[in-house]
Amino acid sequence: MPEKAIFKIALDKAMAQCSYREFCCDDIHNKLSLWGVDNSDSEKIIAILVSENFINEPRYAAAFVRDKFKYNKWGKVKIAAHLRAKKLPTDIIKSALDSIDNELYSKLLRGLIEGHRKSFKAKNQYDLKAKLLRYGLSKGFESNLVYDILNEME
Repeated sequence: MPEKAIFKIALDKAMAQCSYREFCCDDIHNKLSLWGVDNSDSEKIIAILVSENFINEPRYAAAFVRDKFKYNKWGKVKIAAHLRAKKLPTDIIKSALDSIDNELYSKLLRGLIEGHRKSFKAKNQYDLKAKLLRYGLSKGFESNLVYDILNEME
């Protein structure tokens, strides 16, 4: 197959994928390399997708933050780590995380901790607090916020 035909097929396929779901540049770059597209063509395809607004990283970051917070109940630390792994710029990550309402964020964490408090078996109050702290941290919430909520619940 001629080089030009492979480029056109890969571009059309990438446009089709981006039209039904949000992707970042890193996701598309990985897909293109899986499809056997070389790096120079990948960069050209990504540039076309960005210029035609098929890829919009601030929009992607906002959707990612909203979904992971609402459905997976992740904290800002875990969400930011996943966005950094996708090579998104820090300012885009920060602005997307700032869209989370702080009151709703605290309420979610409090609800998660209270829900799991009943299911943990602990020898004493200290052990229970340690298990709840580890749980809150594993969900990606900031340690100082988890500490504050645990201290309020005592």
